[in-house]
Amino acid sequence: MTEPREALEAAGAETILVSPERDKVQAFVHHDRADTFEVQLPLDNALAEDFDALLLPGGALNPDTLRTLPGAVEFVKDFFEQGKPVAAICHAPWTLIEANVVEGRTLTSWPSLRTDLRNAGANWVDRQVVEDGNLVTSRKPDDIPAFNEKMLALFAKSRETAKA
Repeated sequence: MTEPREALEAAGAETILVSPERDKVQAFVHHDRADTFEVQLPLDNALAEDFDALLLPGGALNPDTLRTLPGAVEFVKDFFEQGKPVAAICHAPWTLIEANVVEGRTLTSWPSLRTDLRNAGANWVDRQVVEDGNLVTSRKPDDIPAFNEKMLALFAKSRETAKA
């Protein structure tokens, strides 16, 4: 979550941490606890229409939890229904599968999601970063520089299109 969010902010984007938690979120590095972050907007109060784009951070534990929460799944699905850009890394595509938005798309993820994505109708590829329409996906922390570059370009392009 941290490096992609910092890249967005360095590019001039305003980021808002949305979470089903109301106070703080616990970040992880793999399965080890890392920093905590203040929640800026509870998921219950968030509407996709109020945002330009969505970044779904990776790791295994948080995406695994998000995909079990109907409100989180609907929030993600709304971005796709509104044609807004979404960036997802590592295990974050689990939530995309649950939102039923991967069928017919080409994407990448942490390798263990390959079968899940294929079973959901996606074309999974083993690449650093993949852009398919309004979706950018990436595999792992080592890919973050390439992920950030594609994410920033997609988000900027979408913002320019919205202004036109």
